[in-house]
Amino acid sequence: MLVPLADATVDTCGGKAGTLGALIRAGLPVPPGVVVPRAAYRAATRDLDLARLAAGQGFAAARRAVAATPMPPRLPDLLAHALATLGHPPVAVRSSATNEDTATASAAGRHDSFLAVRGAPAVTDAVRACWASLWSPRAAAYRSTDDTAVPEMAVIVQRHLDAGASGVMFTPDPAHPGPTVIEASWGLGPSIVEGRVTPDTYRVDARDTVARSVADKRIRLDRHEGRVAVREVPAGARNRPVLDDAAAVRLARLGRTVAALLGGAQDIEWAAVGDRIWLLQARPVTATPPPAPPAAPAPTGSLAGTPGSRGTATGPARIVRGPGDFGRVRPGDILVCRFTDPAWTPLLRIVAAVVTETGGALSHAAIVAREQGIPAVLGVPGAMDRLPDGATVTVDGATGTVRP
Repeated sequence: MLVPLADATVDTCGGKAGTLGALIRAGLPVPPGVVVPRAAYRAATRDLDLARLAAGQGFAAARRAVAATPMPPRLPDLLAHALATLGHPPVAVRSSATNEDTATASAAGRHDSFLAVRGAPAVTDAVRACWASLWSPRAAAYRSTDDTAVPEMAVIVQRHLDAGASGVMFTPDPAHPGPTVIEASWGLGPSIVEGRVTPDTYRVDARDTVARSVADKRIRLDRHEGRVAVREVPAGARNRPVLDDAAAVRLARLGRTVAALLGGAQDIEWAAVGDRIWLLQARPVTATPPPAPPAAPAPTGSLAGTPGSRGTATGPARIVRGPGDFGRVRPGDILVCRFTDPAWTPLLRIVAAVVTETGGALSHAAIVAREQGIPAVLGVPGAMDRLPDGATVTVDGATGTVRP
């Protein structure tokens, strides 16, 4: 009922796990683990007519039904044995759905994943929570444009890494050489993928020449007492480069190896523990970010940030500080926020553009904005205070500017 991660394939274990299995078989560095395959989800939910339940009572009812469903017999024991084989470490429990990490839709942030999970009971609960996240409002909103009407969920259980640094990189298509773009920050990767921090950016060209932009990285995420905790970065490290040129070149070369193996441009999550680099995820790049604009001051009166998604849009700025403000957002608004938690994904389907105070071009917010075809500018310091709520603003996602 469990599949070693090294043996995972897309057809039995979903796109995320299947790709990691392919990387392991190619000898590339991926943390070890196992997969709860799609068949286990199917067995657990076979008596739940989830599509009909969602249609009649809503997705929340379907999610509650999955969250309460008993595990298939023996699965908890098999998970306990797998954890013992790994040495009882903390693990990451991550979704790998049938409609996730495809060539046309990344599903960035669509489903739930859990870090620093320890012990068989907690892992069992996290697997069930991953299954249930198939029926969350954000997953339902995202897949309304997908071809797969009733998806299934496999779940990855792999060793958690206490990363000193981590990030995301976008590789070029091997058939069309170009720069590898790397974003990096201190600590665990969700700080970057969720846009909680504005990361360092590195561009490594085909000749391994490195251009860098170092950001002010004020927070980091780390495992602490069995959970992921936010910590302040010491003042001396905030503006220190996360990577030196040699490390950026090593990452870019590893990324090009992955792209050649998988046959196309790749969106890769990575983590560094000491001097060792690990691959945590690889999926096709669904929409490339805008190129870095020429180094020039923003026009007078404009706010400047990182270009995240091409296009321009004009509309009323809507300051959103949390879920309590969601009801104020109307079609055509310009979403202005600190960063976008994955639960905010449905908002990106109705707004005309998005502006965040933190984050980079490879964050979930930017990826989803590109897939939705709306402009995005990330990492605009003080945007929520500098843009009055309701004021008309123009967002240029190619130049990374916001004009009041």
